[in-house]
Amino acid sequence: MLTNTRPAWATTAADKGAVAPATVVNATVYLNSQDAAGLAAYAKAVSTVGSASYGKFLTADQAAKRFLATPAQVQAVHGWLTSAGLTITSSSAHAVSVSGNPAAIQRAFGTALHQYTVKGQKVHAPTTNVVIPASVSSIVMGVVGLSSATPSVKPMSISVKTAAQGEGAAVVKKGLPTVATCSDYWGQKTATGAPRGYTDKSTFDECSFQPSQLRQAYGITKSGLTGKGATVAIVDAYASSTMLADANKFSTSHGDKAFRAGQYTEVVTPAQWNSQAGCGGPAGWAGEESLDVEMVHGLAPDANVVYVGANSCNDNDLSAALANIVDKHLADVVSNSWDGLMHTTSGDEPAATIAAYEQIFQQGAAEGIGFDFSAGDCGDNSPGAAATGANCDPTSTRAQAGYPSADPWATSVGGTALGIKDKKGDYGFETDMGTLRSALTPDEKGWTPLPGHFYFGGGGGTSEDFAQPWYQGTVVPSALSHTLMTGAPSKTAQRVTPDVAMNGDLYTSVLVGMSDGSPYSEGGYGGTSVSAPEFSAVQADGIQARHGRPIGFANPEIYFKAGSKSFTDVVNKASVLGQPPLNAVADFGVISGSLRVRLVAFGQDYGLTATKGYDDATGVGSPTEQYLKSLANS
Repeated sequence: MLTNTRPAWATTAADKGAVAPATVVNATVYLNSQDAAGLAAYAKAVSTVGSASYGKFLTADQAAKRFLATPAQVQAVHGWLTSAGLTITSSSAHAVSVSGNPAAIQRAFGTALHQYTVKGQKVHAPTTNVVIPASVSSIVMGVVGLSSATPSVKPMSISVKTAAQGEGAAVVKKGLPTVATCSDYWGQKTATGAPRGYTDKSTFDECSFQPSQLRQAYGITKSGLTGKGATVAIVDAYASSTMLADANKFSTSHGDKAFRAGQYTEVVTPAQWNSQAGCGGPAGWAGEESLDVEMVHGLAPDANVVYVGANSCNDNDLSAALANIVDKHLADVVSNSWDGLMHTTSGDEPAATIAAYEQIFQQGAAEGIGFDFSAGDCGDNSPGAAATGANCDPTSTRAQAGYPSADPWATSVGGTALGIKDKKGDYGFETDMGTLRSALTPDEKGWTPLPGHFYFGGGGGTSEDFAQPWYQGTVVPSALSHTLMTGAPSKTAQRVTPDVAMNGDLYTSVLVGMSDGSPYSEGGYGGTSVSAPEFSAVQADGIQARHGRPIGFANPEIYFKAGSKSFTDVVNKASVLGQPPLNAVADFGVISGSLRVRLVAFGQDYGLTATKGYDDATGVGSPTEQYLKSLANS
């Protein structure tokens, strides 16, 4: 019996009877490593500075033969499933996916499928826990997919255009610009005509950054590194049909080089795309894909980029895309601008799904591949944050760190708000990514509400689900690692996120160009979906600094360098000193006949705070030129 495979919401009271006999049901069987303990130990040793095995990475074939399920084991699982009447739809040493009718599902997994009414929606689930044959029990990690639920994974970004909509429309009366107005650098343009907000005078927020400004701000330009010799994989759901053309147009429009022939490649299978209604389909992910590809190319212009499009935003398809990367060693660094939650009103993340992801991450570490994940855009992900947050999951049951970003084998990339000193992009300051937003009142005499409501914030926090990993022990304050996000104390030290942070605030946005069925246009995007590909590009630059030697799983190296000049310690100085928050006016101009203006307060994350040293809003801080230099010698 596989415990917890029947969800808690599948109650007798909600039971509406058996699923129709002709229903096609899909399921995924995750497979155990032939040496799970050995894989974890090798992944740790090869990633830890000072270990005798440090940097002695395996090839993909070596890792598979040593640690993954054997061909004979995979065939045994095939035999069990097909003998029950199920059809194999995909198979690897990580997982076997099947489809079939409810009768075949019951023969294979020992449970009937019924429909249940949950919060007004009909969903199906097993009536009992799954039971599998003893002959394959040592091979099977778990079974997922038998319960239908809305996918919780989504892109961790939002467009400035989206932010311009909503409450707060005013008729122009006092001379505020009717055309969208922004500053070339922090504090450049005074918002003349704006009413008093947090301070007597406000300036317009910064224009969306171009890649050249970010390269300048983070020391990449000065380092002379371009990511040459490194390969970055980007994983999102589905794919844009115009990605290469859009990326090239964007690059050349801003003084950068287009991709060389063969520098950008794609691994996509449109015939197998599924769950488009629940996941948003290709159109719902096109902005994310454009952002990710253009950020990586912008900050590491000579790195190879391979886009690996998952067949949906469901965990089984996303993990299959990641497994494909490690099984074929398609890249050195993997950028993931998506995240989900461990605990929602639909239930908890299945243990089998977590174990499947971790096996992939550990295999990647053994091969010298690192995985970067967006930490989220909803602060502490609590229902309080979700009440007003723009990119939150309303099904969250409590304050919690996101997943997979909180996994100890992933690098969690948090967000900052970056202020530059000049149009070139020289670094000015950073504070934590977290904004309060107020709208201009209709009479233009004030802002409502003031202080504003929480709108957008970088993710992070103390995980209740994962113990503190070995690399965090001497860096993360005990007060953080021993206090859960609910406020409850923890007897054991726990994993805290994020690990690092880079610019991602919606109101210090980055410029993105895309078309995908519409005329090409450019606009600003924000989110830790910006931060993750930024850091992946930095890692590609670092690999060049190491003359092509992989970095692999980055966290041990990150914490080894914590507190040094490799990172800027991001501190919310206004909060520490009790001063009014940094603020700016975001003027989107006239939209639908009304003036759309917002007052934005920065460094106001929900439940997370940027303090001196490691913190749960920005981790160890943001990387500098010295970080890139230091990688050459490690």
